[in-house]
Parts: sequence; structure tokens; C-alpha cells
Amino acid sequence: MELNEKNIGFVLTGSFCTFSKTIPKIKELVKEGANVIPIMSYNAYELDTKFGKAKDFIKEIEEITNNKIIHTIQGAEPIGPKKMTDIMVIAPCSRKYNGKTCF
Repeated sequence: MELNEKNIGFVLTGSFCTFSKTIPKIKELVKEGANVIPIMSYNAYELDTKFGKAKDFIKEIEEITNNKIIHTIQGAEPIGPKKMTDIMVIAPCSRKYNGKTCF
């Protein structure tokens, strides 16, 4: 799939232990020419954990994507109506969550 000039909404949830594997995937998408729009849940954006500090993750992701992270409901509301993305990635997305939301 050609990703050049595609708008990809990349949602990071509160599974902080996966950030070390997820952030390099964001880099790959940007390298392929995609415009990655980072989106984080409240907990992912606000909480420091044993896996790292929220402000460090935020800084790294915003530097990689060159976009501010959407992290509020009000910020996320226009994504669908304004058709801001071509693709949405939710990472991590467990089989249990995926099964609940795909019907």
C-alpha cells in the first residue's frame, strides 16, 4: 500500500509497556510518507509509569510526527465529521477489544 500523503490517525492507549514497540512503527509510517496524526487516551497522555514519563513520550511522538497529539474528547470529535484520516490505527488493540468494536 502506498502511504505517501495518507493521513493516518495513530491512537495510543494506556498499555504503556507497548510504547517501546509502538513508537518505532510510527517512525516507519512517517518514513513511508504518511502524515501521522497522533491521538492518545487521557491516561496515556497524563500518567507517568515505570515504563516512562508521559512528557517524554509526548515529546518524542510530536517530534516524530511533527503534529500535536490529540488528547481530549473535544480535540478528537472533529476527526470523523471532517474526515481527517484515511486510516486509523489503534495500538495496542487486543483481540477482546477488537471483537467488541467490530460488529
